Amino acid sequence: MEKQLEALKQTFCEELGHARKVDDIEPMRVKYLGRKGALTSILRQMGTLSPEERPRMGALSNALKTFMEDALAKKSEELMRTSKVSGIDVTLPGRAPRRGGIHIINQVIRELEDIFLGLGFTVASGPEVEDDYHNFQALNIPEHHPARDMQDTFYFQQGILLRTHTSPVQVRVMEKGVLPVRIIAPGKVYRCDSDVSHTPMFHQIEGLWVEEGITFVHLKGVLYEFIHRLFGKDVPLRFRPSFFSFTEPSAEVDIGCIMCKGKGCRVCKNSGWMEILGCGMVDPEVYKYVNIDPEKVTGFAFGLGIERIAMLKYGIGDIRMFFENDLRFLEQFA
Repeated sequence: MEKQLEALKQTFCEELGHARKVDDIEPMRVKYLGRKGALTSILRQMGTLSPEERPRMGALSNALKTFMEDALAKKSEELMRTSKVSGIDVTLPGRAPRRGGIHIINQVIRELEDIFLGLGFTVASGPEVEDDYHNFQALNIPEHHPARDMQDTFYFQQGILLRTHTSPVQVRVMEKGVLPVRIIAPGKVYRCDSDVSHTPMFHQIEGLWVEEGITFVHLKGVLYEFIHRLFGKDVPLRFRPSFFSFTEPSAEVDIGCIMCKGKGCRVCKNSGWMEILGCGMVDPEVYKYVNIDPEKVTGFAFGLGIERIAMLKYGIGDIRMFFENDLRFLEQFA
């Protein structure tokens, strides 16, 4: 019986040495240690041994069983460890992790903020869910004023609405009565409109400078510097008379078409110019709503659409591309 155990151990070791896959281990365990395995068959002969031989054969059998179990476990661990790297071609190019990026709109907002911070402005914010008073009335847009029809407003009940511009932030800052005021107010605004150049939600940045002695010259100086920092000093600029309820006088600012360099194209409707923002001197009527004496101070305000700036800066033809989350588009600006 002792010779049988030795022969079984030798056979087991040889077969284990030829195992190449983890799947080979379990069949070997069954073959040698299972209920009908080779070791079990030998142990059935214990009844034929004399009482003196049984303890020694039992000890040898248990030792062989422990040896086999340990050898199978060690071989299984070894095969599992080596199988993790099997099939890998180390000559292939590495797979770099995909990196995220800041959305193009947020990039433009940061760029605009940096420019105005460099000009001495600070950033202010306000609620996106506004009341009629701050969104319209305090900006000299009373009820039934035709300018309200242009806003296409999302209304809730009891005079609550989604703000149609970030101008209410200017009103809320002036209500605090702390002068001078020199702020920009970037943020989301909402209007009932949707096509290639309009979306129901978009971003604006509006500016306000209220202080003693402020004139239209200061307004032109700030906007010239802003646009030249944004688009370059070679970009031509012009002011056109316009109308806004909360500024007087008012103007719209055009820049030379970025696409055709002023020669005329489909984008600028062959005019060579593109409208970029609206501006003007704060109407004295607005000061009355915020308890500021229009005889002591003057100021100017301006506002522009951030998506429009991004479209001009990067030559993007459809505003909806900013919000469709097409990674092929967004990754260009990551």
